[in-house]
Amino acid sequence: MKKRTYDAIVIGSGVAGGWAAKELTEKGLKVLMLERGKPLEHITGYESATKAPWQFEHRLRTTVQEREEHPFLKRDYPYNEDTKNYWFKDIDAPYGEKKRFDWFRPDIVGGKSIMWGRQSYRLSELDFEANLKEGVAIDWPIRYADLKPWYDYVEGHAGISGENLNLPTFPDGNLLPPMELNVVEKQIRKGIESKFPGRHMTIGRAANLTKPHNGRNSCQYRSLCHRGCPYSAYFSTQSSTLPPAMATGRLTVRPHSIVNSIIYDPKKGKASGVLVIDSQTGEQHEFKSKIIFVCASAIGSTWILMNSISATFPNGLGNSSGVLGHYMMDHHFRTGAGGTWEGDLDKYVFGRRPNGIYIPRYRNVGKDKRDYLRGFGYQGGANRSGWQRVVAEMGFGASMKQEATEPGPWSFGMTGFGECLPYYENHIRLDMENKDKWGQPTLVFDVEFKENEMKMRKDMANDAAEMLEAAGLKNVRTYDSGSFPGMAIHEMGTARMGHSVKDSILNKWNQVHECLNVFVTDGACMTSNSCVNPSLTYMALTARAADYAVKELKKGNL
Repeated sequence: MKKRTYDAIVIGSGVAGGWAAKELTEKGLKVLMLERGKPLEHITGYESATKAPWQFEHRLRTTVQEREEHPFLKRDYPYNEDTKNYWFKDIDAPYGEKKRFDWFRPDIVGGKSIMWGRQSYRLSELDFEANLKEGVAIDWPIRYADLKPWYDYVEGHAGISGENLNLPTFPDGNLLPPMELNVVEKQIRKGIESKFPGRHMTIGRAANLTKPHNGRNSCQYRSLCHRGCPYSAYFSTQSSTLPPAMATGRLTVRPHSIVNSIIYDPKKGKASGVLVIDSQTGEQHEFKSKIIFVCASAIGSTWILMNSISATFPNGLGNSSGVLGHYMMDHHFRTGAGGTWEGDLDKYVFGRRPNGIYIPRYRNVGKDKRDYLRGFGYQGGANRSGWQRVVAEMGFGASMKQEATEPGPWSFGMTGFGECLPYYENHIRLDMENKDKWGQPTLVFDVEFKENEMKMRKDMANDAAEMLEAAGLKNVRTYDSGSFPGMAIHEMGTARMGHSVKDSILNKWNQVHECLNVFVTDGACMTSNSCVNPSLTYMALTARAADYAVKELKKGNL
């Protein structure tokens, strides 16, 4: 078995892992980044980025064989011909479902930072205080003030475009100029805000550049971000955090590296390194380091901790409390309303804006009290229908061709993203009987949305319809397409932060309570999940933890 030593090991190369590598190398540490997926070179590796639909053999659809290889992933929209090489093959590590869970596993350096939706919001003080005030789960060990300077910091580097609204529940950011609402969205905004005081509609805060920033180019309005951006116009590990980390000369990136477990040294009372399986050869490697940042995504990071079994920790590293794997959360969505907008047929949208509108949370805020806890926000937008509408009309010949060259009527749709409460019974566990391709235990999911979320969904649909009708839309209809955990790809919890080792895995600095040189800064650390997209919070938590870790190293405390 080969052994090598570094100052720090970073497990995972997505949003959190990229930030850990950048911060630790820039602070002088020699860092090894371990990624189980294959290499993906910035720009040259995005093979589908500039292809037209007709240049794909199967016109952006997957084959029967590909669907058989991805029995879980095939259920949802992200898996298509233009990104199929970015995703992990389900059959190599199938998982069990006590209840349906849609697990999206990338198989590339950069992880989901390449395919993410780029919506970037801060949690508010309301979010950090909610558990304590409502008696739900446990209290966060930090507050908004602890994270504010780090939100400022990561926004300044990543480049987040958007509009500040001066709302306490929707904290202002260090933002680039916002993308523009289109002509219909502007009118709907006026209608909603005039009829519903306290509700606001804005353009989404997105990790897409609206002007050149830190040597990167501004967005080209192609809306093909999920393929990888050859213009470096949105935040990803490849475009934003790997370049400065590599420039230090202190980063080693090792793809095809499955982290099997973290090695614990009982004599020193801390981790000494990690055990790695080469995914191509099956060869085992041991890498040693002073500190370890676990950033393999909420589920991946928790799997590693659970599989890190020793005499000291027979139930997983740092799991004396028994809560490891519990309190899993995701956002519930796919319910809202849509309608048609009459008029403005002489106007059209500019380009293909890779962003939509956002309506911040207003339920259970101030004097508003509902029969459920927490709240939701909306995402959506207005567009004119395209040539596809003529297919249903059964037209033919010259008249059909002419019709297809002109845009159809305007429509507007919005879907809610609701908060899920942290429930102990929502959990994952290791399945020691069913092993993956590399002989490792797989996972079983037992996660569901409960009564609180179901009550909220009714408001998410009815409120949307009420606002659209008041704003002047016609033919308004609600919908609920159903939402299963995992679908929103915002999985959180399972190794939560807290004040005490008795009921949490991590402390306020994202350190494992019982193994202080191990830090977990991805979605696994979340104590509650708010209703906003979480990636910006992972960035801020990672930068904060890295700063603390290096200071503690210099003091000799790690």
